[in-house]
Amino acid sequence: MSHKLRRRNIADPIPAPGTETRSQTNIDATQSSLSAPSVALSVLIVSSLVISALFWLYTQVPPASANGYAVCSRFGQRVYTVDDGNSAVQCLVIRDEFIVDTGSLDDVSARWYAVNPSGLTLQIRYIDDESIVVPGLSDSHAHILEYGANQQLPLEGGKTINETVALVRDYIVEHPDVYLDRSMFIEGWGWDHTSWPIEEWPSADALDSDPVIRGRPVVLQSKDCHALWVSKMVLQQSGPFPIDVEGGVVVRDELGNPTGVLLDNAQQLVNKPIPTEADLRRRFAITAKDALSLGLTSIHDAGLQPISLQFFERQAAEGLLPIRIYGMRYFDEAGPYFGNISKPIVNAGNGRLNVRSVKIFADGALRSGGAALYEPYHDNPGTKGFMRLDEEVLREIVPRFLKDQWQVNVHAIGDYANSVVLDTFEAALKDVNVTALRPRLEHAQILREEDMIRVGRLGVIASVQPTHATSDMWYAEARLGPERVKGLYAFRSLLDHGARLALGSDFPVEDMNPLSGFYAAVTRLSPDGVSPGGPSGWFPEQCLSRVQALRGITIDAAYASFTEDTLGSITPGKRADFVVLSQDIMSISVDQILKSRVQATFIDGELVYGSL
Repeated sequence: MSHKLRRRNIADPIPAPGTETRSQTNIDATQSSLSAPSVALSVLIVSSLVISALFWLYTQVPPASANGYAVCSRFGQRVYTVDDGNSAVQCLVIRDEFIVDTGSLDDVSARWYAVNPSGLTLQIRYIDDESIVVPGLSDSHAHILEYGANQQLPLEGGKTINETVALVRDYIVEHPDVYLDRSMFIEGWGWDHTSWPIEEWPSADALDSDPVIRGRPVVLQSKDCHALWVSKMVLQQSGPFPIDVEGGVVVRDELGNPTGVLLDNAQQLVNKPIPTEADLRRRFAITAKDALSLGLTSIHDAGLQPISLQFFERQAAEGLLPIRIYGMRYFDEAGPYFGNISKPIVNAGNGRLNVRSVKIFADGALRSGGAALYEPYHDNPGTKGFMRLDEEVLREIVPRFLKDQWQVNVHAIGDYANSVVLDTFEAALKDVNVTALRPRLEHAQILREEDMIRVGRLGVIASVQPTHATSDMWYAEARLGPERVKGLYAFRSLLDHGARLALGSDFPVEDMNPLSGFYAAVTRLSPDGVSPGGPSGWFPEQCLSRVQALRGITIDAAYASFTEDTLGSITPGKRADFVVLSQDIMSISVDQILKSRVQATFIDGELVYGSL
């Protein structure tokens, strides 16, 4: 049931954050400066207003204003602050862009009145009785513009090679401009050969067997972003290809001819058109719209190419960023070292854009068999995967970036790759304070126990994606075997060894919805409640608690982006980023979590999605 606004008049605007102290001592001091009768009268007025507010109905919610407003629950403490004590309160109070107070309705009203003697209005907005408020949600590993591009031609619905080819053909037929221009470049995203009845690589021949597709330039990105499937036209336009590619593979047939699939670094050999400004704006708009509707207020973009970085800088300069972005600059081994000639971007666009980290790839992906392992793959004993970056380059470049005060975020999937990266972090300790620079393992999927211990000891952040676990659990044991698989997505073990987890989705690889990650983290179950380990979850001992999962998408994600002083929790002095959810995900049965919906998303105190 929805409820209309109740409002009370409670005095003057409170000072901006930093000009007053919210401690009870200062409040008491302010009150003690008043005469005893006036204090008694103030208490009487506040009490009276608390009662009368229940009867004042308004037909619309007034806009946020300098007068300030409070968001409250009627019954109980349903505002999850994610503060140091993980406390819950009845209300939060917002003035301008900041949270200025939290507590019970009576307490925040009294404090508002104590510091606002001129009689201006504190507006009260009530959430529905079943709803809760949480801090603005963050995704610690995602691909913003790629998500927007993916929505043009998504391919996850194709459960066989032929079905996927049919999706491409249907897209061409349904778009007359594409159909009539056979030279138009066609890009799709999301095919997954591990989900097909026969796990095999597709081919250019399969695409060109369809007369509508034949002769067109087609590039299809795999679900994990570690493989491209291209048409014959693209092979012709991009070739000839080298026999060996460091950190990648050009898949070939028995005669040595490229089949149309390129893995990891070999993907860079494919010639693709550069997106236009209109393309970038369209892609960004799609992503931002979906993200805000799902309660995301901050996104860590895991690998900004120069064109993407420049686009976001332009958007920030024009005040056109509707969401917060923490960017990781892409490291190009073939390009110049930029750590000592480029400056991090800090709080551009009124705090909406920060770029102070670099993203480096160590190895490939488990799904495509490119994750670098200590021992051979269980289902393919002829390979241990491979490093995408030469180990000597990794050992040289990581300390250089750290010395130049860049956060270093390294994609590492396999146990061997993770160990090598941790070696480089540990070696850098002799010259820099590694913990202070908060280096990150992006994915941190398979680790030996001794390396989990090192993650905690070194202060390395494990940036993990819980929905990867529930996607990969169906084939993971076949890849790794029954023993080694126990070290895969071992979230609780990482926490137990002192690591800090920042949770993300890797969208568009997985579902953007942060509640999908929350659910996967606390259940280790697929959305329909099943797993290879049964209804208790896949290796349920690795489940996170709900508090741990909520912190992973709020305050710990903020810590991973150096913004924990301004974001990540509902505490006075921080920016007013918060979300209203339709259900209490901290207490409802787990099978109801994914039925929860975002009712409202606020950034800097302004409603950017939904209603309240």
